[in-house]
Amino acid sequence: MDIQIRKSTPDEVPAIVRLMRDFAEYENLGEYCEITEARLFDVMFGEEAFVEGLVAFHEKEPVAYAMFYPYFASFRGQCGYYLEDIFVAEDFRRNGLGEAMVKIVAKLAHQRGYERIDFQVLEWNDPAVKFYEKLGAVRDDSERHFKFIDTSFTSLVADDAV
Repeated sequence: MDIQIRKSTPDEVPAIVRLMRDFAEYENLGEYCEITEARLFDVMFGEEAFVEGLVAFHEKEPVAYAMFYPYFASFRGQCGYYLEDIFVAEDFRRNGLGEAMVKIVAKLAHQRGYERIDFQVLEWNDPAVKFYEKLGAVRDDSERHFKFIDTSFTSLVADDAV
């Protein structure tokens, strides 16, 4: 199977958004997928872009993507990439494409002097857990994931006490 993987370009934003929507559906989170092409373009290629991406193609059709951005792990004093998304269309899974994409992200991180890649996996997604463990990922059950989002975020912003 002939697959090409490369860094994302601005022209690929619509295809990435389509793949993101497919990913959201796969994770049973389709109703929460609010990304627009304009917003994705802004965070990937706009004036203050901070998100990087890869896209994989089969016969010029986008079939997979990965999205990642720099972060700092304070206690370890390490820079790394946070792997926000990696998604491979169903017909292209289990043929090494996901592994190749993770390895490319690792090589890009290493080229920048980064020392790690962090990510999350949904609790029910055993295939993803097995995939990452096969690649040697270290599972960390010591943390709980929280977020300020929607009204919990806006109430923080609106608090005039600070």
